[in-house]
Amino acid sequence: MPDISLPHISHLTAPDPSLAGSHLTIDLKALADNYRMLAQKTGSAECAAVIKADAYGTGLEPAAETLWQAGARTFFVAHPQEGAKARTLLPDAVIYVLNGLVGDDSKDGFDYYRAHQLRPVLGCREEVSLWQDYCANREEALPCAIHFDTGMNRLGLSFADAEALSTQWKTAKPAFALELIISHLVCADEPKHPKNLDQLEKFRAVRALFPDVKASLANSGGVFLGPDYHFDLCRPGIALYGGAVCEGEKSPMKVVATLKSRVLSMRDVPEGQSVSYGATETTKRNSRLAILCLGYADGYLRTASSSDLKKGAKVAINGHQAPIIGRVTMDLIIVDVTGIPQEQVKRGDWAEFFGSQIPVDDVAESAGTISYELLTSLGLRALRSYL
Repeated sequence: MPDISLPHISHLTAPDPSLAGSHLTIDLKALADNYRMLAQKTGSAECAAVIKADAYGTGLEPAAETLWQAGARTFFVAHPQEGAKARTLLPDAVIYVLNGLVGDDSKDGFDYYRAHQLRPVLGCREEVSLWQDYCANREEALPCAIHFDTGMNRLGLSFADAEALSTQWKTAKPAFALELIISHLVCADEPKHPKNLDQLEKFRAVRALFPDVKASLANSGGVFLGPDYHFDLCRPGIALYGGAVCEGEKSPMKVVATLKSRVLSMRDVPEGQSVSYGATETTKRNSRLAILCLGYADGYLRTASSSDLKKGAKVAINGHQAPIIGRVTMDLIIVDVTGIPQEQVKRGDWAEFFGSQIPVDDVAESAGTISYELLTSLGLRALRSYL
């Protein structure tokens, strides 16, 4: 992959790396490799890229540029402001706004979409009518997508709506240009879940009503469900950024984000002593503890804490794993390094919170959540480096 100049992300890096207490590394080559692998898997279907939520916490600007260079030509965001930011970097890309017509239902708001060449994914009958009226008043057939619900019960028009629109448009074409129809899989990360086949059949029925319009159903997990789910366009998100695609299985994707923190100090604590806020965990032996320069203010979830009743997440230090002990606090985390040779853990060493040694999905599971939340929660206090 050619070298990438990223001057616009310089504001994310500390002025002096030697002062950084934590370090977030984003491997852009791995991101590009993940896209290419997914694009190969989608076969004849186009592989788009979802870059919403600051590209899942990795940085929208560098991620968008990297994915474009890797071959992505269609992108999905959640909000129009995200789309506008992406447009400044990708003047020739197709950009869809998944949340539809966000903001006030006004001409000024819709003008924003037009000015930045953003395609709203219309998610209800009201939005279809609003976009129809806007395009009719402008006498300009602006592009859009329509979301049809097949089982999420979130955004999306019903099958009855689809039938009504199809019948209506046979006699009078809409004032806008319908470029794509989509739906969203509910259980794609569980390949054997019956909901997948149910949604596939429902989406096929919708597709039959709009045979000349491109169709998209597969998200990250959907890509791995097979060609039946690919239709004309797949839109992976978490898989691009290294997250697992199938529940309970090791991710086939390359690691993109690695979060590390320095060891600030070491302390010896006798058996039976409480550790961290709330005194929720006590040492079960004479213990050696390491204090790390990272906390929930950095986006590392407090629910990854450990207690006497529940084990929390682990970190890796010099090739050894060490469990968190006690609660995650705002700026500091304590880990039990009693089982690691003393000479292999010292002040100034780096501990990996997630990356190649500690999968991000393992941390998320320990925190009772998913990798999506962990990645998108990352703050800007860590020194960011882009490989």
